[in-house]
Amino acid sequence: MTRAGHTALDAELKKLKSEERPAVIKAIAEAREHGDLSENAEYHAAREKQSFIEGRIKELESLLSLAEVIDPTKLSGTVKFGATVELVDEDTDEEKTYQIVGEAEADIERGLLNIKSPLARSLIGKDAGDSVEVKTPGGEKSYEILSIKYI
Repeated sequence: MTRAGHTALDAELKKLKSEERPAVIKAIAEAREHGDLSENAEYHAAREKQSFIEGRIKELESLLSLAEVIDPTKLSGTVKFGATVELVDEDTDEEKTYQIVGEAEADIERGLLNIKSPLARSLIGKDAGDSVEVKTPGGEKSYEILSIKYI
């Protein structure tokens, strides 16, 4: 996991524990005051939200306790975890930039590519100027690596 990914997950965990958890406990207490719990939709919704929050807290605590934080700025060379890779689609000439990150911090919309994705797996070990073939649900795609940075 990158330092930025670790920091983001840690911030989410702190928010869940300090804001979300107390708010849902308060909502459950208020819903209980309304009487009969068997037909109390507010109570059931609050309990469901509490279950989700507690599950996410456990998930984040587990991820963070097992995470190995890697500083990409100390790396160089071919594409590996943490690399920021600038690619060009050889068919459409569309340029894209992705950072290869761990599964927990991946967000394709923000350019954070899951290391387990087909594209990331095909990039690992390659160098600038290399072409890669990627099997996608839409068929084969070809990309050329324009640059590799570790920032």
